[in-house]
Amino acid sequence: MPMTDTRKAFLQIHLCVVLWGFTAILGKLITLPALPLVWWRMGLVVLALALVPRVWRGLRALPPKLLLAYAGIGVLVSLHWLTFYGSIKLANASVGATCMALATVFTALAEPKLAGRRFSARELGLGIAVLPGVALVVGGVPVDMRLGIAVGALSAFFVALFGSLNKRLVERTDPLTMTAVELGAGTLALTALAPLMAVAFPVFGGDVFVLPGLRDGLLLLALAFACTLFPFALSLVALRHMSAFAAQLAVNLEPVYAIVLAILLLGEQHELDPGFYAGVVIILGAVVAYPLLVRPQRIEHVEVLATGESKDVTSG
Repeated sequence: MPMTDTRKAFLQIHLCVVLWGFTAILGKLITLPALPLVWWRMGLVVLALALVPRVWRGLRALPPKLLLAYAGIGVLVSLHWLTFYGSIKLANASVGATCMALATVFTALAEPKLAGRRFSARELGLGIAVLPGVALVVGGVPVDMRLGIAVGALSAFFVALFGSLNKRLVERTDPLTMTAVELGAGTLALTALAPLMAVAFPVFGGDVFVLPGLRDGLLLLALAFACTLFPFALSLVALRHMSAFAAQLAVNLEPVYAIVLAILLLGEQHELDPGFYAGVVIILGAVVAYPLLVRPQRIEHVEVLATGESKDVTSG
């Protein structure tokens, strides 16, 4: 029986979500501190996008004011990735992935203000429903990992900020150009922050100009291309043949995949107690309930999803 376009799209989007789930695993396996890890990841993606003529055409047509706006969003993207991998380094991949589920909570509060969308009481209700899960997650990890939870929550907050701003400005230029500008600006911002981070936050800091070792280099290539550019391109193909509702349900499973992969590949179940997993169930229950309770929207310019670990394919 031949595979239909819809079934193929369903398999493609789930492959994308699994690959996105590997970002947390690779972040744990790469021995670089958070700052050089993110610097290399962003830089490699920018170099790849620089080879696309469409990006340069879009850049030449971009008004200076809009260029600065995208650059500012890119700084938020870089801070998101920096704190995301910082959370993983301070705790583990399961904790970092779980914290990303909080992005839906923060977005419910930030998006109406930043993107000019009407406030939703249902979204706020889901955000409040997540709080008991957060309490269980915090109580279910060793004390020395709790700083990782705080940093992960900050990372989710940055997702809400740049995701909402992206929604407001996504219509203004070619999405590939927008992504290149944001990641390029983020790379420059991390370069400028490197000396300060080394002194003020040594747990995140590190020399960004030192070439990674062979093992870290190969893992960085996988992170940049297999977990960023490839699923980015594949998601564009899949989303032509499936609804926003179906895509949202699939993408909401990313933290689940990340936690399962962390258990299978890193043995992290030995570091966490049952309270952590009970909290994860509550948080993910609220996240999965989101598209069931909120009216699905049309997918527009999904290309900008590649800039975040926590994606919301209905946000346009």
